[in-house]
Amino acid sequence: MSEEESETELAVHIVSLSAMLVGVCLTVIGVIRVALNMGDWNTPADNILAGDAVLFLITCLLAYASLRTRQRARRRALERLADLSFLVALTLMTLVCAAVAFELF
Repeated sequence: MSEEESETELAVHIVSLSAMLVGVCLTVIGVIRVALNMGDWNTPADNILAGDAVLFLITCLLAYASLRTRQRARRRALERLADLSFLVALTLMTLVCAAVAFELF
């Protein structure tokens, strides 16, 4: 497999994973909202996850743009941005999930 093919494959994986994780964030927000309506407590977790969903969407758009561009330098730059934003969003999601699990919020 050539380097260009492996870069394209990585971008395809980032598009699919980040789109899926937008849905995961929205599902968790819904679950938190239901839990909040059942109790008397409030948490910033749903607000943070809403921002995280937007970050996953940006990741998805960057990876998609890298697949659509024909210029190698621009494609690599978009892939790097998609990689970075994916890792930041994934880290943020993990931190929020850990905070909710350990009842820090």
